[in-house]
Parts: sequence; structure tokens; C-alpha cells
Amino acid sequence: MKNLLIVHHSLTGGTAQLAQAALRGAQAESGVRTQLLNAVDAGPGHLLAADGYLFATPENLAAVAGLMKDFFDRCYYPALDHIQGRPYATMVCAGSDGHNAARQIARIATGWRLRAAAEPLIVCTHAQTPEQILAPKHIGASDLRSAEELGAALAAGLSLGVF
Repeated sequence: MKNLLIVHHSLTGGTAQLAQAALRGAQAESGVRTQLLNAVDAGPGHLLAADGYLFATPENLAAVAGLMKDFFDRCYYPALDHIQGRPYATMVCAGSDGHNAARQIARIATGWRLRAAAEPLIVCTHAQTPEQILAPKHIGASDLRSAEELGAALAAGLSLGVF
């Protein structure tokens, strides 16, 4: 049985909603065990034990969220040369853009020699004021479906040996 690891960080709930939707989609695939972890709880052992990854982060100040970056910093060298070739996908919950956070994760994944299984899913909340940025987020049904489909596709690819 293959293992899919979903690692996420969420302060205002938007990224957590996307990660939960991806988890639902992935769990529909019977040949894959899926684990959802907060970035602060995930470590190198989790990466090494998984066959594929879904990284979900908010974009903060045009970058990967700090606690997600902390996860990558803690895991980068212990996983280096041990996870190459494994598939990954990315989800970003952003206020206005999201592409820089997606690029940062792609650069980290390139260093690990991971293979992108899909284009990054970027969900824009259009939060621009401090009040909007800090407010709890509500992700729309269409974006949640996209996250669920991404989780399902990644799990199916693992199960079928496509990746």
C-alpha cells in the first residue's frame, strides 16, 4: 500500500480547509494510506515513510508561511538523497497572488529531486486589509472541489503506479 503525506499550515483556516478537502479526495482511493499533518508536527521520518506529498501553505508577505518554511528547513537535509523521484503537489491559499510561495516550494522540491504531479493549486481570497488578512477564511465550494480532485488524483496516481 502506498502512503500519501499531506503537510499544511493554516493560521486563519483557509489552507486547512483546502488540506481537509484534499484529504477527503485522497481517502477515496482504497490503495493509498493518507496522513494529514500540521507542519509543526511533521518531520523527516514522515517524509521518508511517504511515497508522495501534498504541501499546503498560505502565502504570507509573498512567501511560504514561516511555519511551513520551518518544516522544510528541519526536513531538507535529513531527506536529501532519500526521497528523489517521488511525486508532489502544492496548494497555496493567498490574499492576492500565491505564485511566489508556489515557486519557493518548487525550488525546494527541485533540490529534493521530487517530481511535480500537478500544477500548483492557488486559491486567492482577495484579503487585502489587515482585518481581512487576519479574519477566518471561508473557501468556496469550487476551490474545495479543486483541492479534493487534486488529492484524489495524487492518490490515484500513487495507487496505479503512475508516479
